[in-house]
Amino acid sequence: MDDYSLIENHGLIGDLQTAALVTTDATIDWFCCPRFDSPSVFGALLDRREGGHFTVRPAAETYTTKQLYHPDTAVLVTRFMTEAGAGEVVDFMPVTGTTTTDRHRLVRMLRCVRGSMTFEGEIAPRFDYGRKPHELHILEHGALFTSEDMDLAVHAVREPQDERLLNILSGDKDLRFTLTLRAGQQRGLVMESYPDGPPREVRLAEFEELFDDTVRFWRSWLNQSTYTGRWREAVERSAITLKLMTYAPTGALVAAPTTALPEQLGGERNWDYRFTWIRDASFSVYALLGLGFKEEAASFISWLHDRVKEEAGQGDGTGPLNIMYRVDGSSDMVEETLDHWEGYRGSAPVRIGNGAATQLQLDIYGEALDSIYFAHQHGMHLDTRGWKALHTLLDWLVDHWDQPGEGLWETRGGRKDFTYGRVMSWVAFDRAIRIAGDDGRPAARGRWVEARDEIYAQVLSRGWDPKKQAFVQHYGENVLDSSLLRMPTVGFITPDDPMWKSTLDAMDRELVSDSLVYRYNPAASPDGLRGSEGTFSLCTFMYVDALARAGRTDLARLVLEKMLTYANHLGLYSEEIGLTGQQLGNFPQAFTHLALIDAAITLDARLNGARGGGT
Repeated sequence: MDDYSLIENHGLIGDLQTAALVTTDATIDWFCCPRFDSPSVFGALLDRREGGHFTVRPAAETYTTKQLYHPDTAVLVTRFMTEAGAGEVVDFMPVTGTTTTDRHRLVRMLRCVRGSMTFEGEIAPRFDYGRKPHELHILEHGALFTSEDMDLAVHAVREPQDERLLNILSGDKDLRFTLTLRAGQQRGLVMESYPDGPPREVRLAEFEELFDDTVRFWRSWLNQSTYTGRWREAVERSAITLKLMTYAPTGALVAAPTTALPEQLGGERNWDYRFTWIRDASFSVYALLGLGFKEEAASFISWLHDRVKEEAGQGDGTGPLNIMYRVDGSSDMVEETLDHWEGYRGSAPVRIGNGAATQLQLDIYGEALDSIYFAHQHGMHLDTRGWKALHTLLDWLVDHWDQPGEGLWETRGGRKDFTYGRVMSWVAFDRAIRIAGDDGRPAARGRWVEARDEIYAQVLSRGWDPKKQAFVQHYGENVLDSSLLRMPTVGFITPDDPMWKSTLDAMDRELVSDSLVYRYNPAASPDGLRGSEGTFSLCTFMYVDALARAGRTDLARLVLEKMLTYANHLGLYSEEIGLTGQQLGNFPQAFTHLALIDAAITLDARLNGARGGGT
């Protein structure tokens, strides 16, 4: 299993419709096309032998590598150093824009910066998660892979005088190549899905123009950021990462660009995150607006408004909103297992699709309404049809908030009365009442106020454990849950309330381990799944936010600084941190980077003596 690159040993590139992971030795071992949630073309991340890959490395027997992002961009640079010279592989995807397309390009620039270097590489696609065969055709100016559903062209970057620099070799179904360069020379390959013609020669000037345009795009986009706080580098890298995981045609944000990366090596907690969760993406509104990215926030709010309009009135036992959707707004996410793949480091099963899509998670209504209200405060208002749909949604919630659900963490051990679900239902009614008041909208105000106040009283009486002196995960048990760190953030309770202070103290004792935070204790609260998990990076950043709001700024700053050391070499986070500091779960995870941004903004404000972000 040592053949697998560690989860943290990857960088992310993308074009705002799909993305690829690149290891620290310049292997692309994960790439889905034409969308984030499409079948994989390269999947060695989940099966090193059968998954497919695109490798580039020096031909030398020994070499060392370093990896970085070109400053303020999503252009990834992998550097190789040998006794004979130093070289670089510069990876990026030219941005596709907001029009849906099947045509996507992976650009791999190979440079020699000192001495000389011979690169060798292999392109070994495995279409449709390795389930579809393909043929390889070596042509005059490159190569063409053909399969049942997709053609993949490889264009060679050449100048007329250097025909013999790049040697393309034919295998049975994989392409191998070598490229010898001297200091100052640069060549490479452009891989293109669904090409509009045969492979062609790409001149160096065009190659460099693609690079310059991509750098210009990312720097221009990042220049919109208004954040000037203490953790600018981490915040801006998180912002770029979130942008990379946004599907530009709809504004939907995927939870992660990967599937089935395990929360525990050898365990079964391996889920598909290539979809848009109402919850995760709603949090993006706060982070994006907090950094000044109004266009991205408006795009997601538009996507969310569309879901509300389409789904309201269609409710059944799982509610009028699904907890997640595909990036185009569709909801077909049947969960299946790829039994022919062994999984990352042998961690089967490899799942695609997500069976949690039909769960009842009442908290999503609060998260959706909270983000809609926050956007409303920034001038992004619901139209008449949208308000009517929202009214229908709230009418459903009036009748259904007081029932058990699967909860925020998508447990599979049966429905329970989760306190967090009740708190966020309170938020849903509270924000709807505020919007109605601000705009003079027609509303069932009496019913909404009654439901809001009933939920508040219920949480105080049934969600509070007097022996533990803390709010608990669900009614009738004394298990703690770090999702409740958001109670003061959403305004359900003030940060200086004695009930909240004692809850925070209880979490310090039971859920915090050397500044890292667990979601809950599966042994004390069985969730229907075998095995354990690492600390949850999202929860650690939520803990920072809660500490800052409670006035414990010195501890909040220490926890944040410690947590920043767990990022990978590029500033990226997966879902969880294992006992030895390794990253676990899908990578990179949007929820974690959103929480990082929120924590940094809140703590900055508290350290500066201001009141600081949030509702």
